[in-house]
This record gives sequence, C-alpha cells and structure tokens, in this order.
Amino acid sequence: MKTYENQGNKDTRSGFGAGLTELGRTNPNVVALCADLIGSLKMDQFIEENPERFFQIGIAEANMMGVAAGLTIGGKIPFTGTFANFSTGRVYDQIRQSIAYSNKNVKICASHAGLTLGEDGATHQILEDIGLMKMLPGMTVINPCDYNQTKAATMAIAEHEGPVYLRFGRPKVANFTPENQKFEIGKALHLQDGTDVTIAATGHLVWEALEAAKTLNENGISAEVINIHTIKPLDAKAIIDSVSKTKCIVTAEEHNHLGGLGESIARVLSQHKPTPQEFVATNDTFGESGTPAQLMEKYGLNANAIVKACENVIKRK
Repeated sequence: MKTYENQGNKDTRSGFGAGLTELGRTNPNVVALCADLIGSLKMDQFIEENPERFFQIGIAEANMMGVAAGLTIGGKIPFTGTFANFSTGRVYDQIRQSIAYSNKNVKICASHAGLTLGEDGATHQILEDIGLMKMLPGMTVINPCDYNQTKAATMAIAEHEGPVYLRFGRPKVANFTPENQKFEIGKALHLQDGTDVTIAATGHLVWEALEAAKTLNENGISAEVINIHTIKPLDAKAIIDSVSKTKCIVTAEEHNHLGGLGESIARVLSQHKPTPQEFVATNDTFGESGTPAQLMEKYGLNANAIVKACENVIKRK
C-alpha cells in the first residue's frame, strides 16, 4: 500500500497566490483583478511585483467579470479573484453572457469554497458552484487538493485557451502532493491501487480519502484512490478502468451531491459501465457556522464518512 506524507498543513488559497506570483514573473500577459479581497486571495506579492498589471475593482463582482472579458480582447490573460460564492452565484449572468458564450480566456479563481469557509456561515459557504460552472458550455472546472497542486494548477491554466473555473479553499489542510509537479488538465491522478472499492475524490476530500484507505486496509479492504482534480473535462477512462477492477465506487467532494463530481461520474457509469455508487457530499442542504472540522464531521465529509460509504457500497456489489 502506497503511503503519502503530509509535508505540513497549508491553505490552498496560498497555493493560488504562489502560482499567480510565479506567473507574474514568467508570463507578461497575465493580469489580476480582485473584488476587495486581496489578502484573502493572497494576491499581495503579485501586486507588489506587478502593480501596473493589477486592477482593484472593489465590491463589484459583476463589473469585474465584464472587465476581465474585455481585457482578453487585447490579448491579456485575466485572473479574477474573490470568494467562490461571489465568483459564481452572484455573477452567473455575467459569466454566462460575457465569458462563456464568447469563449473568453478568463480564469475565474475562487477561494473560500465549500463548508470549510467555516464561521462565516451558510451565506458564504457555496456548495453548488461546481454544478453551476460545469454546466456552462466550454467551461473547464478544476478543484485541486492541496497547496502544491493548487500552485501547479494556477500556472497550468494560464497556458489553457478558454474560460476556467479554479476552486480552492481557506483552511490549512494536508500538503502531500509533489512540490514541482506537472499539472495536466483533464488527467486524473491514480494515487493508490486497490481491488475492493474505488474512491474518487476531489479537493479537500482527497487527503480524507487516503486516510480512509488506510483504515479500510487495516480492516482487510483494499481501496483504490483517484484524485479527480479536473471535474470538467472528466477523465472517464480512469474511472471506467478502475471500476472494471473494483466493481464499486465511492465519490467524495465538499459540494452538494446534486450537480457535483458524483453526478458527473454517475453519468459516465450509466453510459458505459453501470456500477454501485455511494456519494460522500452534502445532502441538498445549506451549511452553517462552525469550525471547518466541526462542519466536515456534522455533514459527513471526512475519512470516517468515506469508510462507511465504502463498507456500504461493497455490500451492493
């Protein structure tokens, strides 16, 4: 069984900031826009080094999306930054009409996604953003798992032509992927071999999936773990190849079970290889205030919940 070492807990939003800073040094076309949340999005270093390539739009997120769309016409690669709730739900019309419809090369970078936003509560904890964004034609949707992968993803999307939704978070989580990794959009990462059950996880739930696999292994259950960092385009082959061996799957995400990764995988399986599936996700609900750990426990988004889902799905084979 392959093991992964936590190199120290770090927040994924800082991975975005580090990636954006590196892009500022290597890609002169990259520009950044923010809706009055520079510190929260970790844009400080980019701004310090490239003040002429930063635009503070203020608390006017819809306008930020329109400005970003316009900047692409001059060949710029705009990275917009605000909370996930304000990056999607608040500005969906502008994204659809000004960015997606005309396939503008805008990178919509969204921090503080999911329940782990924590104490700010339900109004800020968007749990439907993946569904909103993946349904837009031509929109790429990426949800990396740790600091290193978020940094690599941030740099990779600058090379991708077309609109991208990059989702990351606020809390410090395990940082366990390689420091200088190559990020390939649309290519799932096979983290661990297994024969009894597949665990396909995204974002903060990837580390929890690895922790669950350890527990399952101790109980005589061999779990295969796949990191689905790109939700759209989805790596259907990786999923089909895995369930062809394990005959069942658990999907894990910090998102509503309606419209998220789990539903995308269910569609693939229904078309190509019908397979028993269990969902670890929020159950059609809003969040509430609390620490990230408390909320992940209450809403069943941790290693223990993944273990139980795996035990349940194996019984259905």
